[in-house]
Amino acid sequence: MKRVVITGLGVISPLGNNIDTFWENILAGKSGIVPISKFDATKFKTQIAAEVQDFDASLYIDKKEVRKYDLFTQYAIAASEQAIIDARLDFRNMAEYELADVGVIWATGNGGIQTFEEQLKDFYAGDGTPRFNPYFIPKMIVDIAAGVISIRNGLLGPNYCTVSACASSNTAIINAFDTIRLGKAQVMIAGGSEAAITPATIGGFGASQALSKNNTTSASKPFDKDRSGFVAGEGAGALILEELEHAQQRGATIYAEIVGGGLAADAYHLTGTSPNGLGASIGMQKALKEAQIQPEQIDYINAHATSTGIGDLSELHAIKSVFQEHPVYISATKSMTGHLLGAAGGIESIICVLSIKNDIIPATIHTTTLDEHVPEGLNLVLGQPIHTPVRYAMNNSFGFGGHTATSIFKKW
Repeated sequence: MKRVVITGLGVISPLGNNIDTFWENILAGKSGIVPISKFDATKFKTQIAAEVQDFDASLYIDKKEVRKYDLFTQYAIAASEQAIIDARLDFRNMAEYELADVGVIWATGNGGIQTFEEQLKDFYAGDGTPRFNPYFIPKMIVDIAAGVISIRNGLLGPNYCTVSACASSNTAIINAFDTIRLGKAQVMIAGGSEAAITPATIGGFGASQALSKNNTTSASKPFDKDRSGFVAGEGAGALILEELEHAQQRGATIYAEIVGGGLAADAYHLTGTSPNGLGASIGMQKALKEAQIQPEQIDYINAHATSTGIGDLSELHAIKSVFQEHPVYISATKSMTGHLLGAAGGIESIICVLSIKNDIIPATIHTTTLDEHVPEGLNLVLGQPIHTPVRYAMNNSFGFGGHTATSIFKKW
C-alpha cells in the first residue's frame, strides 16, 4: 500500500475564510454563531446559525460565472483553490497523463438546497408555467462541486461525490486516502461544503427536534447538562492528499500523514445514535486496525459531539469502550464552528492536522457544567486549548441514517 500525506489545506468557515484566520479563531475560542441573516427567521423557533461572514466569490470566480453556481459550490471552489495554492500544485503545466492521476472526491449533505428552494418558490408563486433557470439542475445536484473543481483545473482522475449525511466529508477523505493507497491516483482533492442556512433546512431540522432553540451565541455546548441541540453551520474544508513519494519528489511541504480510516453503521435509528455508540466504536476500532496502532497511541480526538442529548453521550460511551482508561484528550470544536453538516468532517480534519502540526489541542467552549451521565475518566478539554505533543489525532463524524466515519492522522 502507498503512504498518503496531507500537503495543502483550504477553508471557508464561520471563523474565517482562510487557514490562518480560522486557526487563530479556533485557538482563541471564538464563537461563530450569530443571528440568522440569510433569511427572515423571526417566526422560527431557532433563529441562530454559524454563518460564513464576508465571503467574496469574485476572489475565486469571474463575476459573470458566479450565477452558474449555488453557494455550496462557490464555497467548494474557494476552499479547494486555497488548498491547491497551499500545496504549490501547478496543474496548468501538467501533461494529460499526469492529470489523469489527480482526482476529486467532494462531499455535501444537502447540495444546492438554496437553489432548489428558490426555484420551487418562484414556480409555485406563478401560474404554473415552467420558467426554470437553465442552471437549476447543475446548481442543485449534489455531485456538481466535485465536477466543477475538476473542470476548472483540468483534472482527469477519479471524480465523484460522497453523501453520508454529516459523515459525508470525512467519508470523502477516507475514500481519497484509499484511492491513493491502492495506486489509482497520486493526488486527490477531498473535503466538503455546505450552504444550508435556508428556511427548509432550519425548519426541517427544527421539526425533528435536532436544533437548539437557545438563541444565543453560546447555544452550542457539547457535553453540558443544559445542551439543547446543534447549531447549523456552513462553509467548506479542503485537503490535498498526496502519495508520499510524489510529494517528496516535488519538494512539497507535508502537514501530516493520514494512516487510517474506519467506516461503519449504527444500524439503529433514522436520526438517533445507538445509546452505547456501537457503530461509532466499530468505526474507531477499524481505523485503529488500519493504522496499525493501539488506542493508547492516540493523543487527541476531535469528537463529532454536536451538542445533542443522546448523540454526545453515545459518542463518549463509544470512546470509553475503545480507549478504556487511556486519558486521550477530547474536544468538540462544533462549539465554535457550529455543525457544518456534510462539510463538518472536512473542517474538523483540518483542525486535527493543524493540532498535530502545532502540538496544540483546541478547547470545547461554552461547556460549564458537565452532564452527570458523562462516563468517568474521560479527558475533556474545556475552556482553554492545551499545549502538548500530538503524534496521532482521530476525527469522528456521524450522520443521520447511522453512518459513522473515523479518520486518523499522524505527525510527519
